[in-house]
Amino acid sequence: MSSFTFRLAHLSDLHIGPLPRPRLSELMGKRLTGYWNWKRSRHAIHNMPMLDAIINDMKTQKLDHIALTGDLVNIGLPAEFESAYSVVKQIAAPHDMSLIPGNHDAYCPNSLPAMTKYFAPYMRGDDVEDVTFPYMRIRDKIALIGVSSAIPTAPFLASGAVGNTQIERTRQMLEAAGQAGFLRVVMIHHPPYKEGVHFGRGLRDAQFFMKMLRDTGAELVIHGHNHVQSVEIHERRNGPGIPIIGVASGSAVPGTKQHKAAYHIYEFNVDKQGASLEMITRGSADGKTGVSETARRKIQKE
Repeated sequence: MSSFTFRLAHLSDLHIGPLPRPRLSELMGKRLTGYWNWKRSRHAIHNMPMLDAIINDMKTQKLDHIALTGDLVNIGLPAEFESAYSVVKQIAAPHDMSLIPGNHDAYCPNSLPAMTKYFAPYMRGDDVEDVTFPYMRIRDKIALIGVSSAIPTAPFLASGAVGNTQIERTRQMLEAAGQAGFLRVVMIHHPPYKEGVHFGRGLRDAQFFMKMLRDTGAELVIHGHNHVQSVEIHERRNGPGIPIIGVASGSAVPGTKQHKAAYHIYEFNVDKQGASLEMITRGSADGKTGVSETARRKIQKE
């Protein structure tokens, strides 16, 4: 592989507000508890001026592509996706951003269709008309594979599932991209390993998804969901370990460990000595003001 550098930004869990005024008929079931939760606390956590600062900072960076790993909205109201689209289109055009849904985007059975109405161009593979997960996009020498773990769940649950069909198609995409010499990035909303999240919030078929990853390998797996940064290197059957990295929410402000707005830049560098990956964290140092580089970490070198 010839020498190159590729800078991929990773943003997640925007929870764009404020909520539009819902009709009474839209507050049945899970949306009622979600609406109460938004009014009680979440509206104070997810700060749109902070998200604006993150977006403006991203525009000052030399980025080759952006990955947005879900939870654009809060309770999956169709009107929320219209508002979210007005924000997301300011970040990047569909060619330059790859998007997958999160559990809040699939809050109710009619939520994902409403999301697809606005975001289909961000959620489909190269030269593909329909939105089908997983999808694959090739940018330079990077293969971006978008997997959906977003499913409607009962009140007070935030779990996800990929399903056997997606797992097998992801395997096929990873194998084909690896054989073609691409560096492979998997995007998923939920942490794909069982230990990555509390009970009731995890990936239901994590065991099977991780077995597939260990068999095929990937150069990077990125997720959101937990609203905190996490870095795990998971062993694979043959070859280097698989970095699985979670990013903080892009809009959370109170400044605790759980709520400190940030995004990542993953810098892939390939030269005659091999490939390396560095992660740069940019966000709010105090959880309240400004955006700057807060950390830089070498992830691994082959």
